[in-house]
Amino acid sequence: MRFWRAVASPTLLDLDRSELGEKLAEWGEPRFRADQIWHAVYREHASSYSAISPLPRALRERVGERLAFDPLGPVDRVASADGMTTKVLFSLPDQETIETVLMRYESRSTVCVSTQVGCPIACPFCATGRAGFKRDLTVGEIVSQILHFARELGEEGERLTNVVYMGMGEPLLNYDATLRSIRILNDPDGFGLRARGFTISTAGIVPGIDRLAGEDLQVNLAVSLHAGNDRLRNLLVPTNRRYLLSALIHACRTYVERTHRRVSFEVALIDGVNDSLVHAREIAALLDGLLCHVNLIPLNPVDGSPFRPSPRARREVFAKELRQAGVPTTLRLGRGIEVQAGCGQLRGRETAAPHDSRDRAEPSL
Repeated sequence: MRFWRAVASPTLLDLDRSELGEKLAEWGEPRFRADQIWHAVYREHASSYSAISPLPRALRERVGERLAFDPLGPVDRVASADGMTTKVLFSLPDQETIETVLMRYESRSTVCVSTQVGCPIACPFCATGRAGFKRDLTVGEIVSQILHFARELGEEGERLTNVVYMGMGEPLLNYDATLRSIRILNDPDGFGLRARGFTISTAGIVPGIDRLAGEDLQVNLAVSLHAGNDRLRNLLVPTNRRYLLSALIHACRTYVERTHRRVSFEVALIDGVNDSLVHAREIAALLDGLLCHVNLIPLNPVDGSPFRPSPRARREVFAKELRQAGVPTTLRLGRGIEVQAGCGQLRGRETAAPHDSRDRAEPSL
């Protein structure tokens, strides 16, 4: 499956450390200058060339003229009342927009990043899927989202501990940019985020799962499952029509065998659609014997959508059924509903409504 890819001038954040060294060498600069830039950006979280004090002023200006620093600019922001969840809408060089969410917990801080503008999977309960697909993000556009929140956390004396590729888009349909961004941020001489701090979420792109199983990165894999039979999953996750559950589960079993890593399955429970005991038993049978964990997630309601979150009591019964069948299960609490943290919701609001700074200064929570 191929989609149109963005063609844009590379920025600093598109380059890995070796490529940055080669670029500066072409301009007649010594290798240690690349190391200074790399350290400043990924260790000290510099937000511009002017903030890289070890570089001579003339060199900062010269590099800035030849290689743009950051491809993104924040244009909107909402935060939950308790300050634990923040969503930022970013503008891209072609004026498209994407969303990124920071979620704070007691012991960790997680950034949920986007990998595409829109999404080609078109799940009917997802705001991003309903809005359609535009293009893939570049490596720099992915990395920039993470660095933005790493800087914010650093200013507060905190650090980013986890990155989940669960925002707008399907990461395994933008495979190369997704993996390159992880390798850049995993570099121990730079950002240094441990491999197990990354989670790639997929709607079930079997070739991508197979390819990921062969990588030398111990990242986490999450699969958006949502149903245990093909008939229902065809409706909820349209890519299932191409990669049926039998192929998907086979790929997951192969992934576990090759990596010895547990697979997480995400199930967004929808009132009256996929939240009955029968549905729970189908998922339990499907995952029987597989090293895995199921996360039951309350659906983020989307304006204009008929889908609503399953009631708490029914979610608890669903979780109990899975556990009794021997499937490790966590019943997740809703995070970010008040800041429209479901994929595509803030972007949809910005597109549909005129710009009004009052809306963003004090969002209705």
